[in-house]
Amino acid sequence: MQLIGHVGKILRYPVKSLGGESVSSARVMYYGMYGDRSHTILDESRQGKYLTITQFQEMVKYKARFIGEESADRYPAVEIITPDGKVFVWEDEEWRKELESKSKRRLSYKQYSPAHVPIGAIEEEPLLVVSDASLKSLSEMTGKQLIDEQRFRPNILLDLIDKTPFLEEEWVTKHLTIGEVEIQVDRFCERCMIITVDPQTGERDANVHKQVIRHRKNNFGVYASVIKTGSIHIGDEVWIKEKV
Repeated sequence: MQLIGHVGKILRYPVKSLGGESVSSARVMYYGMYGDRSHTILDESRQGKYLTITQFQEMVKYKARFIGEESADRYPAVEIITPDGKVFVWEDEEWRKELESKSKRRLSYKQYSPAHVPIGAIEEEPLLVVSDASLKSLSEMTGKQLIDEQRFRPNILLDLIDKTPFLEEEWVTKHLTIGEVEIQVDRFCERCMIITVDPQTGERDANVHKQVIRHRKNNFGVYASVIKTGSIHIGDEVWIKEKV
């Protein structure tokens, strides 16, 4: 095995398409990061579809985080922070009515339990991994000082020893060990318009997506599946090995 870096940030998004939270440690389940996309907002005007940043980009200005003790049986309470700083719990009707009014859509709400989250937590794959070197390189391509990593909604931001940009694209089929956890890098992450939306302001910058298309064939970051569950922490060593 080869030491390739450390865990720089751990991120999860308790509510699909709302802003997420950065945590010091987290449990990695077979479906992905504990609690990631465990709560969703459904767009009743499109049967069976979720309301996402694609339909209503201002969603990203609403932030979600867990409060309270985590358990294997049920998720802690979810706290919602609105763009104007008001704080509600997930079940509160006030922020829901506000979101429904602003999005001009009839909405409903669904949450899963830790034992019954779809693989990939309503996403395409369980985990999304991005490196600091790749983020820095893309920031330079777009002429920005440093793009907020939450624009790309990764679960793990790696602090690499070798700062070669897009090195993670060479890891497909390989295994990474992170703390107690082992994952397999499965494929590139193909990007959509969501990365054009600033996670703090909700404003769009099409140049970000244009640069990813032009320089990276519309790929940024890699998807991974979980081979061995466990806990990871900020600063954990990340080792790579060939697929076994």
